[in-house]
Amino acid sequence: MKPEQGPVTHVEDNDEQATTAKKKNKKRKRDKPPSLTTVAQAAGRVTAKVELIPDQPNKTPPLVGYFPSGFNPQGGDQGEGETTTRVRVYRNMNERKHKTGRLELVVSPTESSVEFVGTSYAGEAMAPQFCQYALGVLDKDSQTLKIVPIASNKIFRLEPRVGSSDIADKEEANVEVTKGQQADMKAMLDTRYGTKKSLRRSKKMNDLLKENDLESQKDLEKKIKSVKINKGALESATVDTILNIPPYDSSATIPELAYPLDKIILKGEWDFLQDIYELLQVGKEVNSSAYPSFVCNRIQKLRELKDDTDKKVLACIFSYITHLVKFKDQNSMDAAASAKNHKIPSILRQKFLTSFSHPESKRLSEDKIHLLISYALVLTLHADNFQTNLVDIAKDLRMSEVNLRHHYEKLGCKLKREKNELLVTLPVPLQFPKLKQRRRR
Repeated sequence: MKPEQGPVTHVEDNDEQATTAKKKNKKRKRDKPPSLTTVAQAAGRVTAKVELIPDQPNKTPPLVGYFPSGFNPQGGDQGEGETTTRVRVYRNMNERKHKTGRLELVVSPTESSVEFVGTSYAGEAMAPQFCQYALGVLDKDSQTLKIVPIASNKIFRLEPRVGSSDIADKEEANVEVTKGQQADMKAMLDTRYGTKKSLRRSKKMNDLLKENDLESQKDLEKKIKSVKINKGALESATVDTILNIPPYDSSATIPELAYPLDKIILKGEWDFLQDIYELLQVGKEVNSSAYPSFVCNRIQKLRELKDDTDKKVLACIFSYITHLVKFKDQNSMDAAASAKNHKIPSILRQKFLTSFSHPESKRLSEDKIHLLISYALVLTLHADNFQTNLVDIAKDLRMSEVNLRHHYEKLGCKLKREKNELLVTLPVPLQFPKLKQRRRR
């Protein structure tokens, strides 16, 4: 039999026991994952002083841009094919006075006719901004973290474009390029560097250029001859043009469908009409100077609604009426000052400019003003369950009650008097006033 080894183990002196314990602890530490504190100490944690630098009017804040096309401004890998880039920033001349925030960032690679341009006043930058952006710079020497707001509080999307006019002038001086070659060159650049938006625009332009093709014109004439003319549709289009009325359904059996609300306020516009609803949700009062009297006189009616869905729909209708009235005031000579500080959502402003203005004139024409008024009057009917008083909306539109009656009648409305009050109703099916033709003498 072998002798027991237990007693021999305990014969070691104190120094040997300590050495053995240290080795075991080191082995355990190697087996265990490092803690967060250990990692932070290994990475060199810095205790820095945070300094928030506000926007300074005399200095341009930092600009942050990105390239959706995949362009690398630092050049190729390992120094091969390196390219140097030129960065320029353009600012509006009236920036200091009006503070419009209109900036343009241009990145120009050398030896290339393509420039990358990003703006703070067009394209993606015009979308609603739900968050703010800032740039942080850590100085380890001074142990200071400086946080600076980004210019115009937007990230610039740098889209490729054909080079500047100076380069184009030099090329034209050396080589004569025909219009067809220019179109082919631009199509090639759009295909190679363009975004999906530029490709769609290029495709539409090519379709428009086919009008000059003789073969295409012959095919179009044959198709026009084979088309049957719908006289009823032409008469309806004539009525719409003359009366300047919103989309309607003349065969509707209930007033709500005579002028469908979803044809006036489109699906994507409801999210930008929540201002009045949000004010009521937090218990704030509606400022009478910021909203028309038609809206202010019906806020109590809005508060009394118990169904939250009906309340939200009615609040959006009030907001849409407000934007229509303010847009009319902003484009008139005598009432522009009253709507100077009113902000219309970009999606609605673009729609109003397309529907109610003329691209060649800054002022609204008479027929476009009548169309805008018709949209506002139809919404007043929806707001008052198709029985409304025209006194307050006439005041908001700066019109006499007599002239406003004619507008309601052109929409197919009827007037009735109840308790010394003149009310406007909408009978169905719609019946528009017949056009009077003058007799020739």
